[in-house]
Amino acid sequence: QVQLAESGGGLVQAGGSLKVTCTGTRGTFFTARGWFRQAPGKEREFVAAISWTGTTLYADSVKGRFTISRDNTKNTVYLQMNSLNPEDTAVYYCAARNSAGLESDGNEYNYWGQGTQVTVSS
Repeated sequence: QVQLAESGGGLVQAGGSLKVTCTGTRGTFFTARGWFRQAPGKEREFVAAISWTGTTLYADSVKGRFTISRDNTKNTVYLQMNSLNPEDTAVYYCAARNSAGLESDGNEYNYWGQGTQVTVSS
């Protein structure tokens, strides 16, 4: 059974940095991976995605501040978040696709983690 587990969330001051990690079980190794987030009272939104070969895609709201990367030897994907602001506060979810293509539509992802809370204080 495919499982994804996020870690690394927490509380940070505005302007600070945080790195969240998503580790998958065997079976997610060859898929494209993505990060999404959901703030209270808002819909889930796309943050970033990375292909098997390392091609990346970012939401405009995080471009230049967030960096997605992956270590295929560890079956792990990272999201480095810099210059955080209170609008970045949300539960961050990692996701994986059976297909290798990049997608910003959450409906195109087959597997989801439980989420990790990121809170940015002003």
